[in-house]
Amino acid sequence: MSKKIISFLLFAIVLSASFVYAQPSKVLADKIIAVVGNKIILKSDIDNSIADMQRQGMEVPEDAACLTLEQSIGVKALVLQAEKDSIPVTEEEVEADIDNQIRYFISQYGSKDELERVAGKSVYQIKEDFKEGFRDRKLASSMRNKIIEPVKITPNDVKHYFEQFPTDSLPFYETEVEVGQIIVYPKASRDAEEYCIEQLKEFKGQIESGKKEFGTVASIYSEDPGSRERGGMYEVNRSQKDLDPIWLSKAFTLKEGQISSPFKTKFGYHIIQLVSRAGEDAVVRHILKVPQVTQYEIQNGIQKLDSVRAKLIAGTIDFGTAVSRYSDDEASKFTAGMMQGRDGTFLTLDQLDKDLVMKIGQLKLGEYSQPLEYIDERGKKGVRIVYLKSKTEPHRENIRDDYNKIAQRALEQKQENALEKWFNEKTQGYYIMIDDEFKGCPTLKRWVDIAARSKK
Repeated sequence: MSKKIISFLLFAIVLSASFVYAQPSKVLADKIIAVVGNKIILKSDIDNSIADMQRQGMEVPEDAACLTLEQSIGVKALVLQAEKDSIPVTEEEVEADIDNQIRYFISQYGSKDELERVAGKSVYQIKEDFKEGFRDRKLASSMRNKIIEPVKITPNDVKHYFEQFPTDSLPFYETEVEVGQIIVYPKASRDAEEYCIEQLKEFKGQIESGKKEFGTVASIYSEDPGSRERGGMYEVNRSQKDLDPIWLSKAFTLKEGQISSPFKTKFGYHIIQLVSRAGEDAVVRHILKVPQVTQYEIQNGIQKLDSVRAKLIAGTIDFGTAVSRYSDDEASKFTAGMMQGRDGTFLTLDQLDKDLVMKIGQLKLGEYSQPLEYIDERGKKGVRIVYLKSKTEPHRENIRDDYNKIAQRALEQKQENALEKWFNEKTQGYYIMIDDEFKGCPTLKRWVDIAARSKK
């Protein structure tokens, strides 16, 4: 099995969550091309996975069928051992994963109807088709985690791993920074809030009287960029965790066609229309109006953060505590205010907004900026303090400046070795069958050899 076994297995697990329901327009025949213990792999499983990679614009290697089958066999082997070890996977966990996947597909295809049209079956049928694959996915992931969980890394391991590579093969890094923020969103005046409420009441009256269509009003006046182009439409599930609970609860109190009165969430003021509902799933339209914050409120926010900055400079409070106490940005409370990027808290300058790049260019390490007015990605006005925790200059990778990155790669390598060892030891006694069509795949040599011994 390839030395990139972790990456392959994770990729296989992702594939099991892909368009497993997509079928070629004309299926001539299907057949079993591999067996692992009592688990079978069909040729259509491999074909559909490759077709889905192509649909998503992924680069498909020439030996994609061999690689995908290798990954599938590895997953089946993990599932077999997970069942033997009685690793628990509940129906609720599987259902939750399936629901998340369905919501992702709906967001990609624009609506439940379009998803069902492409799939050629109902969402209920898609969910039923997903059950076995998602259960296997959960079991394989849990078994993999059990194998690699005991693997630890020491400084000597990191040093030995790093010294394997010639200097000229080491990656070159651009400037990277660790940046924290404390953000406050000043509260709009009551007059601004009342204005939003009156606007929404007027929209509601116009729509209910038949003078205007909800979708038309939403596309012109709603301040929600995520739905404005779709006439304010969302397809939602009652158990969704990524939506405001007040907004979601309101949607499911309405009758089909009914429009709510204006109500408030952390995003602003809304009206919602329930378009249709099927059990825990619903189609809704909404209009969002955000009360405008004036310079007077902005100045109040600046004064508040001025006092927070003074405490930080005086050392009477640390940055993480200040974030917890004073920041209005809920996401940052889980990261102690540190911004997150592809490599954890280390960000390249192109991952920052241009105002932030300019500001950190004026800061020394450990400094806090003056409170700054800014507009976030949702168009919401706020005030923030910026903290520059660390900054690296462009450089060739070295163990002093890049220890955490090197340690992570070294850990992954050690985990790969642990998985490789596990497969070498555990799979020798498995019954394996590989179809003749795939016996010439170089990546499947291990499995072909085991299959040959299985016949004896």
